[in-house]
Amino acid sequence: MGDSGDFNEGEGTMESYGNMSSEVTYNWVDITADFFKNIKDLQLGELLHDGHLFGLFEAMSAIEMMDPKMDAGMMCNRGSPKPLNFQQAVACGKLKIDSLEPSELIGIIDATMACIVSWLEGHSLAQTVFTNLYLHQPHSILNKTLKAYCIAIYKLLDCIRDCINKAQVFEEEDFLPMSYGYRLGLNPLTGDSYNPNLEVTEQKCIAMLREQEEELNKKAKSVEGEDVVSWSALAARIRFTRMFYQALLLITKRDSQSGADCVALLNGCTEMMKVIIKTAGKGTQPIENSDKPNPMGFEPMINQRLLPPTFPRYTRIKPRGEALQYFDELVGRLRHAWKITSCTNFHTALDFFMEFSRRACILSRSALQLLYLSPSPASAAAQPDAAHHAFLDTLRDSVKSFVAPPALTRAPNAVFFEREIVDTFLGHCVRPFAVLLQVCGHNRARQRDKLALLLDEFAALQEEAESLDALVIDPAGPRPCFGTWILYHVLRVIIAYLLSGLELELYSVHEYHYIFWYLYEFLYGWLVSALGRAEGLAGETKKADARKGRKMKRRRPYAREALMCQVLQNMCGGYYKALVAFKLQGKIRQPQSPFDNEGVRYKHRFAPLAVLTPPQVHYNEFCELTQTIQYENPVLLYLGGCKHFQQARSLLETVTTPDQEVSDLLKVAKTNFVVLKLLAGGHKKDSTAPPEFDFTAHRHFPIIKLV
Repeated sequence: MGDSGDFNEGEGTMESYGNMSSEVTYNWVDITADFFKNIKDLQLGELLHDGHLFGLFEAMSAIEMMDPKMDAGMMCNRGSPKPLNFQQAVACGKLKIDSLEPSELIGIIDATMACIVSWLEGHSLAQTVFTNLYLHQPHSILNKTLKAYCIAIYKLLDCIRDCINKAQVFEEEDFLPMSYGYRLGLNPLTGDSYNPNLEVTEQKCIAMLREQEEELNKKAKSVEGEDVVSWSALAARIRFTRMFYQALLLITKRDSQSGADCVALLNGCTEMMKVIIKTAGKGTQPIENSDKPNPMGFEPMINQRLLPPTFPRYTRIKPRGEALQYFDELVGRLRHAWKITSCTNFHTALDFFMEFSRRACILSRSALQLLYLSPSPASAAAQPDAAHHAFLDTLRDSVKSFVAPPALTRAPNAVFFEREIVDTFLGHCVRPFAVLLQVCGHNRARQRDKLALLLDEFAALQEEAESLDALVIDPAGPRPCFGTWILYHVLRVIIAYLLSGLELELYSVHEYHYIFWYLYEFLYGWLVSALGRAEGLAGETKKADARKGRKMKRRRPYAREALMCQVLQNMCGGYYKALVAFKLQGKIRQPQSPFDNEGVRYKHRFAPLAVLTPPQVHYNEFCELTQTIQYENPVLLYLGGCKHFQQARSLLETVTTPDQEVSDLLKVAKTNFVVLKLLAGGHKKDSTAPPEFDFTAHRHFPIIKLV
């Protein structure tokens, strides 16, 4: 019964990151005879269980264990040769620990990098990185280069896991931190039985790699022909490992003084990756149709019995070419993530987080969290520590720059009561806003779930903000400064939630019309209004300060954002009118099931939007507000959609410094304008073929294609 959980015989030298040095003694009792005696009282199909100590979960586990169809650990017993551990492979000559050729070392390193990428994509360490037998006993390796590399991999894995665990933006489908019993149980340099971290420090590991770099570069200079390329390629891989490890250490420690050093290291990694990718063919290559990522040094089934009794899961190691490209892109993303350290404005940082998470992997998303929120105020908000106060100051500056409330622009000793209640309110804002940034670090699917939950906290802040605005003393009367600031962020969260459904393809085409209607008629309109009100409130404060003789510079920092909101509002209007026209002409298939109910679907889609402001639009209100458009001429609707896309195009063309987002939207707006113009002219009038919505140009706003 314990087969699937047993350790392999030869793995006692390197077994886990945790402390497993103390031995546990069990007093086993044989219950076999009693078991078979008592089951005679059970009828066929009956199960007996103790509800207190042996519930259904334990029953399922007991049924699964040792069943080859259910227990991954039983894969070892199904006909294939028994996997060899480190000592056995060395003894029979299948594993070389000395006198390795450069091609063999390059093959081992490239295969290990592919395993690391597979781990970062959600597979387990036991089935990826630790299928490398050399990592089981690095102290037994005689080749100095390979020995230094294996030790560095252990340190690198610890650093990666530390970074991801600290950020806490991963889910079970993103990353598996479990080490399955592996640790540096012995000192990899000497084999002594004590914690290797006391011996192999970060500095010593880096020094070992640097020493091997120098040795390899000397060898490259002492040889000729193709050997020069091979030795140089090997040196580049060791150099990359060292610099990548150093850069991750700086990111994890978040030393603001080390920004230039980190960027320089990452730039060096990029240069080394060019060499590594170019020389990928110099190493030994995996055998065709083999599960092993490299002919020597890897055993895919070596850790199979360390896995829990679950469905057998095949782990396909990332192909080398793709893995090396992944590392190259990862270095670029880490270098880009460091730019967050120069974001002093919360709104700018929030935009950065939202955009960064689109294509980032779990490691780069975690690094971004540590660079801006280390330690995270989301977990520290209950205690007035340094992280809490620092983030509170960031939010205070955000409010001041957004709406310039008099309570924050007056002299510090003007009204103590106001300052106190404002600080209390901002203190309550710390956790929700820190969680908002943390949510942006999760994968896109999880972001949607967490944004819906976050709206409840923002709804509570809205009520508090309105009360605060009423309490703040102003000669001109109450001014909704804090309410406007909270409303702006609530609208952004709601819009992000709805748009994520398009990105994740959660909506059916017959649902698009009310999604785009909600964005067009309400959300983007509210957002444009909130930005305009913020500018007006800040302008009033500026005038009041001017009358008092205080000079205050005021720009329009959100002019571009307001323009983009108008662009997106027009885009949504164009889609809405086109979709209604398609529906009227029978070009969109509608669900015919007697169990289908549009009201239920509408309620389900907008259920999380129940906040104070903007008020939620219920289904009966939606039907009343859209009743007249259902009877319009489809041609007029196509022309109306054309006008919206034309207006979006005109606004986009006024942007002086267009980025990729502007270029993509411009392409979509131009194409959709032409398509709707053709439809308004009678093109394919009698066709009932449904249009296609192509999201390749933009993740939220598709190009309409006629079939």
